Amino acid sequence: MNVSELLVKCLEQEGVEYVFGVPGEENIDLMDAFYDSDIEFIVTRHETSAAFMAATYGRLTGTPGVCLATLGPGATNLMTGVANANMDHAPLVAITGQAGLDRHHKISHQYYDLINMYEPVTKWNAQIKSAKITPEVVRKAFQVAGQEKWGATHIDLPEDIAGMDIDKTTPLKPNERPHTKASESIIEQAVTMIEKAEHPLILAGNGISRQQAAEEFRAFVRKVRIPVVHSFMGKGAISWEDDLSLLTAGIGGNDYITCGFNEADLIITVGFDIAEYPPKNWNRSNTQIIHVDTEEAETDANYPVALNILGDIPVNLQKLGENIKTPNKDITWVSNVRKQALDELEAFQKDTHFPVKPQKIISDLRTVLNEDAIAISDVGAHKMWMARMYHTYQPNTCLISNGLASMGVAVPSAIAAKMVNPERNVVAVCGDGSFQMTGAELETAKRLELPIIVLMWRDNGYGLIEWHQLKKFDRSSYIKFGNPDYQQLAASYGFEVMTITKADELKPALEKAAASNQPVFIDCPVDYSENMKLTEKLGDIIC
Repeated sequence: MNVSELLVKCLEQEGVEYVFGVPGEENIDLMDAFYDSDIEFIVTRHETSAAFMAATYGRLTGTPGVCLATLGPGATNLMTGVANANMDHAPLVAITGQAGLDRHHKISHQYYDLINMYEPVTKWNAQIKSAKITPEVVRKAFQVAGQEKWGATHIDLPEDIAGMDIDKTTPLKPNERPHTKASESIIEQAVTMIEKAEHPLILAGNGISRQQAAEEFRAFVRKVRIPVVHSFMGKGAISWEDDLSLLTAGIGGNDYITCGFNEADLIITVGFDIAEYPPKNWNRSNTQIIHVDTEEAETDANYPVALNILGDIPVNLQKLGENIKTPNKDITWVSNVRKQALDELEAFQKDTHFPVKPQKIISDLRTVLNEDAIAISDVGAHKMWMARMYHTYQPNTCLISNGLASMGVAVPSAIAAKMVNPERNVVAVCGDGSFQMTGAELETAKRLELPIIVLMWRDNGYGLIEWHQLKKFDRSSYIKFGNPDYQQLAASYGFEVMTITKADELKPALEKAAASNQPVFIDCPVDYSENMKLTEKLGDIIC
């Protein structure tokens, strides 16, 4: 066999189901090897989309997703999605085709040094420079991508190596990840600090779902009776219906939840990464922190870690819960925080304004979708509203990219989420700006017969940037654009299309889409004048 065939056998050994990507001339040997494999190659319409799909597959399964591109522009297109996965801590292995080794020493057609280009956006990467190292490179790529904290790795395969014959060589078998836990003395110190605190607060992050620690986290919260704030990527760690849930923090400026942080005398972060939500936005009093995670926190002046509890999050939470004897039962100090946040959403349930207000769109979406449905937010003004007001029951049911936060992520991610969870409703929540960046993947969804729902908030501009401009300069500049006829565009891809012309049409449209077994596109005009009203409201909040 040749190296490409061996590499595919290594992927099979790793349990790979799908590879997402765009083929090219320099990886035709690899593409031919996939033809005889049980691995399904998913052709995408853009390389960035392929990486978004692989990352979402990895995030939802815990097994690294795999994406592929050719050299040059294919590899540079892929890089944005790889960087997004790495900063969001989604496990991903990227494979790029490359020029033959005989032309790496000179300027050559489509050749760039991809190892150096990918180095800053991956945990590890390597080029297969000789046939015999193929099993080691593939095994290490999957091992590193799946180690805490999850992230992206990269394999570069020159075309002359890809077609090279190799004697019988077998793939390496995956090995079990070692489990670690904090020492008894660390647990004892943490217990003392928690029991002494009068107003402790928990900040739940992405690591809870990444480590499949929701069950242990919920048991810990029930035992200690400490209120929980979720980061954008930690949504669903406990149900929004739990009286200990203070919902989600992460939007800039004061918010009801800011009042909770200001009153806290101890903050326990669980699975939290500061890339999700800068500490300067929520820890202005430099309240001491107990950091529960798999790794030490990034150094930050507003993140004063008094104690690190490092290791497997589920194990350490269980040990903490077992050792705490005096749970903190007084949550009256934050009861108003929760009430105000919930009242705000309820107030817009029957709003009839058109274009539709963000609060109304989210209220209808939450009312229609089941508890286990998956909503995926793209990046834009709608992301801020979804993060703040779309309340969740379970982890990984509202996916928000808040590391690199690349626009265009929602539609490709919805495709991967539906592949992993075919029995659930999956909704891609997009702005018209972000949709146009990867909207061609509607064809991919239709080709794969995936009945996803695309809910587009249309404002004919880059709404989030305009929001920032208005806050700083009281005027906006260069953020408006035109739109196609989405009725015709989405229909041409084979989607059923619903255009919202008044507010009371949205909920029935969502209900019809959720009950349908067809891909559906909902074009909903949005009133983003609510953005500045929210800014003014947040500015008026006094704790």
